[in-house]
Amino acid sequence: MTTRLTRPWRPRSLFQLVLLAFVVVMLPLGVLMFQAGQVLSELSRLADVSARQAVEETRRARTLGALALELERSARQYAVVEQESLLEIYAERLEEYRAVLAQQQELLGEERDMAVLERQLEALERLPALPIEVFREQLAVFPAFAERTDVIRRDTNRQIDSRIEAIRERAETVQVRLWLQTAALVSASLVLMLLFSWLIIRPVRQLERRILGIGSGAPRDAVKPVQGPAELVQLDERLDWLASRLDELEAEKQQFLRHMSHELKTPLASVREGSALLADGVAGELTPRQLEVLEIIDASGAELQRLIEQLLDYNLLQHGRQVPAERMDVAVVVREVLAKHRLALASKGMAVNCFDGPLEWSLDRTATVRILDNLVSNAIAYGADGGELEIRARRRRNRLELEVANSGEPIAEADRPRLFEAFYQGRVRRKGPLKGSGIGLSVAADCARLQCGRLELVAETRLAVCFRLTLPMPTAELSHSRMLALEEGHHARN
Repeated sequence: MTTRLTRPWRPRSLFQLVLLAFVVVMLPLGVLMFQAGQVLSELSRLADVSARQAVEETRRARTLGALALELERSARQYAVVEQESLLEIYAERLEEYRAVLAQQQELLGEERDMAVLERQLEALERLPALPIEVFREQLAVFPAFAERTDVIRRDTNRQIDSRIEAIRERAETVQVRLWLQTAALVSASLVLMLLFSWLIIRPVRQLERRILGIGSGAPRDAVKPVQGPAELVQLDERLDWLASRLDELEAEKQQFLRHMSHELKTPLASVREGSALLADGVAGELTPRQLEVLEIIDASGAELQRLIEQLLDYNLLQHGRQVPAERMDVAVVVREVLAKHRLALASKGMAVNCFDGPLEWSLDRTATVRILDNLVSNAIAYGADGGELEIRARRRRNRLELEVANSGEPIAEADRPRLFEAFYQGRVRRKGPLKGSGIGLSVAADCARLQCGRLELVAETRLAVCFRLTLPMPTAELSHSRMLALEEGHHARN
C-alpha cells in the first residue's frame, strides 16, 4: 500500500490543479519578460552613458580646437605688440589645453598622434622664454599644431563611431538571444499547457468511459479508478455507487420477474389443465353453452400465457441478447406463423394473401417469429372483421423487406411517434374480451434491432395499416456477395 511519504503529490481539487497550471504555464513567460526587461534596461543604460560620453568627448575635441586657435592668436599678437599680458593669456590657454588634452587622452590612449602633440606642446611652452626674434621665427609651428589638434578631433569622432557600432552589435546579439529564449520558453509553456490539459482531460475521459461502461453493462472489475482532482475522484465514487445500485435494482427486477413468471404460470397451468379435462368430458358431458364458456376460459388462459412470455421476452431483449443468424426460407417461417393463428383468422373472417416462396435469407428464426407473431396478432386484434391480411416480401440488393398489412381503422397520427414504446396503448382499443399489455410492438422492434434491422409503420394506399420489417444482409455474407460480384465483373471484362 502506498504510504503518505511515497505517494506522489497531486492537487487536491480541480481549482488547485487549474491554479497550478496557470502559475506553471505563466512562469516561463514571466522569466522571459524579466530577462527582456533586464536586457532592455542594460541597453538603455549603455546607450545613455555612451550618448553622454560622446557629447562630452565631442565638446572637449572642439574645446581643444578653440584653445589651439586662441594660443596661436595670443602668440602672434605678442609678436606684434610685445605686451606681457598677452604672454599671461598664452600661458593660461596652454594650461587649459593641457588639462583638456589629459582628459581626452583617457579616451584615445597612448597613440602616435598624442605623442607628437606632446612634443609640440613642450616646444610651445618654451616660446615665452625665447628672444623676440626667435619667438617670431617659431610661430611657424602653429599650423602643424592646429593640424595635429584636428587629427585628435577626427580620432575622437572615430572612437565615438566605433563605440556606437559596438552598441549596435551588442543590441543585435541581445535580439538574437531574446528570440532564442522566447522560442525556448514559449515552447516550454506550450508543453506545460499540453501536460496540464492532459491532466485535466484524462480523468474526465475516464469518467466518460465509466459512464459508457455503466450504460453498456460492462463488468465493473475491469474499470480502473479515476486518478485526478478530488472532485472528479469523488464523482467516480458516486458513479461506482450508482453502478452498484443499478446492479442491485437489476437483480431485484430479475428476481421479481422470475418469481412472477413462476407464480403466474403455476396456477395458470392448473387452470388450463382443468379446462382441458373438462373439455375432454372427464367430469361428464357438457352442454354447448358450457363448452362455449370453457373455450373462452381456455383462450383467456392462452392469451395470459402469451402476455407473460412477451413480458419475459421484453426483459431479455432490453439486455441486448445477441441473436445467431441462419439461412432459411422466409416463406416457410411466415406460413408457420399463419398456421399458429389459423383459428383466430378464421373466426375473424379475414382473407390472407401471402407471398410465394422460396425466399432464402440469413436471419434469427426465434426473433423473426416473434416479430411476425406480434404483427399478425395486432392485425387480428385491431383489423376489421371480414377484412384482409396481406404479407409481402421483397429482396433488395443488400436487404430484405417484409411487410404485414391489414384493413381496418388506420393508426392515429398522435399515436405514431410512440407506437413502439413499451406499455403504450393508443386510442384504438383491441376488439374482443381480452386486453393487450402494450409491449407487443416494443418486443417486435427490439427483435428487429437485435438483427441490425428496423421495424416501422409505412404508408399504404390500399390497406389501412402496414408495418415494414427491414433486415440487412449479414456482414460476412455481404462481403462474400461483393467478392462474387467483382469476380463476375472481372470474368465479363475478360
